[in-house]
Amino acid sequence: MGILTNLINGIRLGSIYAIIALGYTMVYGIAKMLNFAHGDVIMIGAYVAFFALYRYGMSLFVSVLLAVLLCTVLGIIIERLAYKPLRSATSLAVLITAIGVSYFLQNAALLMWGSTSKMFPSVLNYGFLELFDGQLKISYQVLISIAVCLVIMVALTLFVKYTNLGKAMRACSEDKDAARLMGINVDNVISITFAIGSGLAAIASVLLCATYPTITPTMGSMPGIKAFTAAVLGGIGSIPGAFLGGLILGVIETITKVYISSELTDAIVFGVLIVVLLLKPTGLLGKAMNEKV
Repeated sequence: MGILTNLINGIRLGSIYAIIALGYTMVYGIAKMLNFAHGDVIMIGAYVAFFALYRYGMSLFVSVLLAVLLCTVLGIIIERLAYKPLRSATSLAVLITAIGVSYFLQNAALLMWGSTSKMFPSVLNYGFLELFDGQLKISYQVLISIAVCLVIMVALTLFVKYTNLGKAMRACSEDKDAARLMGINVDNVISITFAIGSGLAAIASVLLCATYPTITPTMGSMPGIKAFTAAVLGGIGSIPGAFLGGLILGVIETITKVYISSELTDAIVFGVLIVVLLLKPTGLLGKAMNEKV
């Protein structure tokens, strides 16, 4: 049962990566830009939830809701102040700006909350689900993480496919100029996309802290990079691709730590990405786009 337990734990970790990756893939799919400050929004969400729980004694639901609201507003502010002026700028300018926003958020957190790490309280320990006469024990924390990911995935897919705003997002993804001619406010659509991605980052931050409870101003960097890797692996711009890439990455990371070496985990994870990009540059579920010149 050991391999099955590790596989389930890998899916749990991958589900967290998938939620984070959805933020990357939505922003890229619609705005065609990479928001490398997304990982630091995770960090902000973790701090907000921590203080709401620990200092102000709020319930878990209220703390998560507060983190989602503040991160959603933060996402809109970042987009309006940092990225909106760069609509027609080069990709390099956007990339440099994203790195600048990332460092700004890290240093702002350092000034507000200090460099001392915080330990996120244990809030999802509800015991274990025992199967096969107790031979297989699955933590309810694991099941909650997987369930939250599935609910978000289904809800987001239905939202993009059936709502008017979702259709506007798809229109902007296909052709922003044509979307403007059809009366769609492209700037508002992009802002809403950033807001949704940042709200998802806040949810992911609480699930992440349930696994890795140490909160620091740089805690979002590595999960953010791995979630971006998951988005590219699955096919950046594809919502199902972000989900699939996250699960694959989580399983690979967990299996590598247990059966090979924890020191080689990151090397193997990024090595798999390189192999996939060499064989299929658009990712597993990505589609090649023909650019007219």
